[in-house]
Amino acid sequence: MSAAYLLVLVASLGCVVLIDMRFRLFLGRAPRRAAAVLAIGLAFFLAWDLAGVGLGIFFRGETEWMTGILLAPELPLEEPVFLLFLSELTMVLVTGAQRMLERREGAR
Repeated sequence: MSAAYLLVLVASLGCVVLIDMRFRLFLGRAPRRAAAVLAIGLAFFLAWDLAGVGLGIFFRGETEWMTGILLAPELPLEEPVFLLFLSELTMVLVTGAQRMLERREGAR
């Protein structure tokens, strides 16, 4: 057992949040609204995962890089952290792309 994957996920999430705050993209622009969006997204994806596990579609991968801690059958501790990272990264990419397009349109 190792916490390497969890630590990499947390570090990656931290880096994306720093970029977000620096450029005021998502959490940096409207923290309460962004936190609500992230919470709703996390809940949706966790429900999706649990439904997939219940239907026998999703399975936990065995690797020495994970903690081995399960929050539910076939749901490792790292999964919610990954889903939060995925949601934050997506919103930073979307809001960053919107800003770039707005600047491009404004330059014309």
